[in-house]
Amino acid sequence: MVRRTEVIGQGGVRLAAWEFAEPPKEEQAGRPGVLLLHGLLGRAAHWAGFARRISGRFRAVALDQRGHGRSDKPAAGPFDRDAFVADAEAAVEQLGLGPVALVGHAMGALTAWQLAARRPDLVRAVVICEMRAAAMGVQSRREWQDWLDSWPLPFATLADVRRWFGEEDPTLDRPRPARGDFYAEVMAERADGWRPVFSRRQMMAAREGWVRDAHWEELAQVRCPTLVIRGLDGELGRAEAQEMVRVLPDGRYADIPDAGHLVHLERPAEWRALVEPFLAETAG
Repeated sequence: MVRRTEVIGQGGVRLAAWEFAEPPKEEQAGRPGVLLLHGLLGRAAHWAGFARRISGRFRAVALDQRGHGRSDKPAAGPFDRDAFVADAEAAVEQLGLGPVALVGHAMGALTAWQLAARRPDLVRAVVICEMRAAAMGVQSRREWQDWLDSWPLPFATLADVRRWFGEEDPTLDRPRPARGDFYAEVMAERADGWRPVFSRRQMMAAREGWVRDAHWEELAQVRCPTLVIRGLDGELGRAEAQEMVRVLPDGRYADIPDAGHLVHLERPAEWRALVEPFLAETAG
């Protein structure tokens, strides 16, 4: 069972929050809150399987962040780091989730540790998956823009979406079916075919928050238990991940073999084996 709730984020932006609850709502009262934050280009639905899995013990909520999924996509933005963090803070407070465990993938992980640094009273634990603390650099901006421009839009069918992103994308090192499924989830059918539900221009604007800036200082301010997870074939290197753990006051490290950037979708069983015990341990 899933329920949609509206959250009002920074500047009045309407955000869609999705609560996954197998037990009735009244049985969720008093359960420790978990807020799931997707990465850039993602949506709350990418967390559905994991959220349902943990809903028997936790109050699991996934947020469509601004510009993504069913949330508002304000033409004028903003899509800076302050906006994303303020939105997550609003979700925790308006839904009564705190003190919450924040589980974030990529961009969502950065939002999670920035919120934990700024509002330690709201956050009891953080899971960081596949997000670097170092700045990506301007070269990565050019590469990303070229990649977005290479998408063969519109796609005729969802099968074409899955095939291109999971098999034919020239940036792939090998076929990754979970990647194809990821992108099929963020497409909508238009008059001429299937196109992304987000604005690629807005996504580039959102990405600026870690192209130019490093976030080591905020990482060091996260006082709660924090688990850093990387896929062995992902975008977060081992040396940087282990340095992040060293910088964190209460950091722990884990990696998942045979997984790329979309760790939680490529290896869901291994992901659960790491994250569920951590959430249970830090539930308070």
